[in-house]
Amino acid sequence: MLKNILLVDDSPRDTEMAVHALESCNLANEVTTLRDGSEALDYLYRRGEFALRPPAHPAVILLDLKMPRVDGLEVLRQIKEDPDLRSIPVVIMTSSREEQDIIRCYNLGGNAYVVKPVNFQEFVEAVRRVGAFWGVLNDPPPFMLQRTLLST
Repeated sequence: MLKNILLVDDSPRDTEMAVHALESCNLANEVTTLRDGSEALDYLYRRGEFALRPPAHPAVILLDLKMPRVDGLEVLRQIKEDPDLRSIPVVIMTSSREEQDIIRCYNLGGNAYVVKPVNFQEFVEAVRRVGAFWGVLNDPPPFMLQRTLLST
C-alpha cells in the first residue's frame, strides 16, 4: 500500500497548483491537503475529525511556513520531537528566502527546504520533482527498523 503525501498550505492557489503538479507526474500516492498547522497536527495525532483515519504515516509532508493558527515551524518542531513522527520526511515549501527561516528549518530537523517559484511552470516542476523523489524514489526505513533506531 502506497503512503499518502500530506500537503499543508493555507493558500488555495498554491494547494491547487501543487495537487495538479503531483497528479501530472502520475504518482499513485493519494494527496491529502490541509489548510494550516493546527489541522496538520490533528491529522498526524489522529485527533478531532481525523480520529478515525488509518494509523499509517504519510510518505512525506510538504509544509508551508507562514500559516494561520499554528505555523509551519511549530508543526516541524512537534513532528521532529515526537519519536513516533520524527522519521516522516518534512519538506518545507515556502515563499520565504529568509536565511533565518532556512536555518531554523534545518536546525529543527527539516529534510529539505524549497522556495516556491513565482512562475507557474517552475512551481509545477518543483512540486513534481519533490513529489516524485519523496513519494516514489525515497526508501524510508522499515517500521520495525525505525523503532529499533529510535530506542537506541
